[in-house]
Amino acid sequence: MEIRLLGAPEVIRGGAAVTMPRSRKVRALLAFLVLSPRPVPRSRLCDLLFDVPNDPRGELRWCLSKLRGLVEGRVVTDGELVSIDLTDADVDAIAIDRAAAAGFAGAAYAELERVFDRFRGELLDGVEIDNAEMTGWLAAQRARYRALQIEASRELVARAPDAAQTFGRLDAWLQLAPFDARAHEVMLEALAKAGRLRDAEDHLAATIRAFEAEGIDWIPLRDAWQAARVSPAPAPRPEAPRESRARRASVAVMPFLERGGRDAIADGLTEDVIMQLARLRALFVIARGSVFSLRERGVEPQEAGRVLGVDYVVSGSVRRDGERISAATELADARDGRIVWTDSFDAAGAETFAVLDSIVERIVAAIAEEIESEEMRRAVLKPPASLDAWESYHRGLWHMYKFTGPDNREAEALFRAAVRLDPTFARAHAGLSFTHFQNAFLDLTPATERDRQIALAFETASASLGADDHDPAAHWAMGRALWLRGEQGGSVAELERSIELSPNFALGHYTLGFVHAQQGDPKLAIASTTTSRQLSPFDPLQFAMLASRALAHVRLDERAEAADWAVKATARPNAHAHILSIAASCLALAGRRDEARRFVARIRERRPGYTIEDFLRAFQFDAGDQRLFRSSARDIAFDR
Repeated sequence: MEIRLLGAPEVIRGGAAVTMPRSRKVRALLAFLVLSPRPVPRSRLCDLLFDVPNDPRGELRWCLSKLRGLVEGRVVTDGELVSIDLTDADVDAIAIDRAAAAGFAGAAYAELERVFDRFRGELLDGVEIDNAEMTGWLAAQRARYRALQIEASRELVARAPDAAQTFGRLDAWLQLAPFDARAHEVMLEALAKAGRLRDAEDHLAATIRAFEAEGIDWIPLRDAWQAARVSPAPAPRPEAPRESRARRASVAVMPFLERGGRDAIADGLTEDVIMQLARLRALFVIARGSVFSLRERGVEPQEAGRVLGVDYVVSGSVRRDGERISAATELADARDGRIVWTDSFDAAGAETFAVLDSIVERIVAAIAEEIESEEMRRAVLKPPASLDAWESYHRGLWHMYKFTGPDNREAEALFRAAVRLDPTFARAHAGLSFTHFQNAFLDLTPATERDRQIALAFETASASLGADDHDPAAHWAMGRALWLRGEQGGSVAELERSIELSPNFALGHYTLGFVHAQQGDPKLAIASTTTSRQLSPFDPLQFAMLASRALAHVRLDERAEAADWAVKATARPNAHAHILSIAASCLALAGRRDEARRFVARIRERRPGYTIEDFLRAFQFDAGDQRLFRSSARDIAFDR
């Protein structure tokens, strides 16, 4: 005979389940007698099962008669004492008690699995008795078996032979104990070990929200994860940065204050900024529930940064004046309270949501740009051998934006180091793709290497997409790589996807304008480059945004405007020879030949032997536009 008490109670005889009595008291009596270590007095059973009945002993006799039929006469009565003969009976709860007494840690893994599988649910699932004593006994026993099930889960997780079983057992543990901080810590550790860092951060955010809703202190859990994701692992290799767990800069966007009334504009703007920042996939963004909860507690932004353990805190205020909305925004370094950046954003219009969207896009782009710049500055100041993946990536960005051969090679080495340290870091793969793009586009490697550099740009962009298909930078990298391969349709599709994923991704807007300025829609090119400059007014690629607009004006036969925009592009830092060439060509087309010749002289000082053919080889114009540029080059001796 087999008796199952964990879950809905069952009795199995000869391999067939016996129909259980409908009486809840008979079922409770079965469990109580089976789990009692010694015979039980009838008076005790009456007290447990019946609340002042007219004839408690008579009711007990009726229950015992039903029980005898259920267990084939194994009910034993000896005067006042009652018990059940369990000789040769298999009882799930007793088997678990024996395994626990022997110690789960000493059990073979297969045996421990069998023990765990016997937990079908809580003791006497669905059985409740209207008696205080019996209710107390049931509650205590259920808690005891739940604790044993959790203990078995922990042991199975610790000894699981592969990741699939680890996560399966962890899920079971968390279902049993959703507010067990240790279970969540183990889950975060397992996700990190599996390289699923974004999943770990999403799990942490969800856990914080759940703990906060229950009034449970989640700060120790957050602190444990913060320490784990920034703590470097030992034994660095001399030729590469020391390995560390992957991390991202973390930011908390505190609820904006409403100035001059309260109509939920501030809260809506805050929620949108949080959501759009998270969509960039470049930052660890604290969830809405946590920051709003801290506001309700009266916690100031600086203190919130300390409580949340983040790197940066965003705060600000919103004011409505008729149809105009303005938002003052501040980004502070949470580690030392220093203000990193502050600005005010204004927009007006009859449609409130459209106005807010415009402001949110500019705020998000500015925050992302300022944090990236700050992280680059930090990384540059650190010894190269001490950099983790995140720092290697940002130091690589600093070199990449110099647009020179030596700096591009240094950037490539740093991006490769970041990828070695964290193969799931999509932006490091995207940065590596950009270095190969620059090698081909700017002729930073020998001409014989160009095809190989194009192939590497595509290969590393593919790796970026493989690491995170939802990172707009991954699609941006693929868009550039496809453009290099002459696949304009695919390039445009990837760049449009990058903007769909994050409407505030300035580089996506710029590169879409860059592509359309040459062979696509020149009006769309102007709109895209304008958006990119609005979103990122201090972007290192500002010169390219301005120059792309100049090319679009050439294709619209707006030569004066083209010349003006091209000259503006050359005034931006790090403008390379192709940008000077655009200026020389546009000035020549606009009839400003003396100015154009001065730019040709500047080009020759920087790159002797550079001609209009080098420029046309880098870009992808149709035959008509190529003839136009060659004609202008002859007027200023730029064709030889």
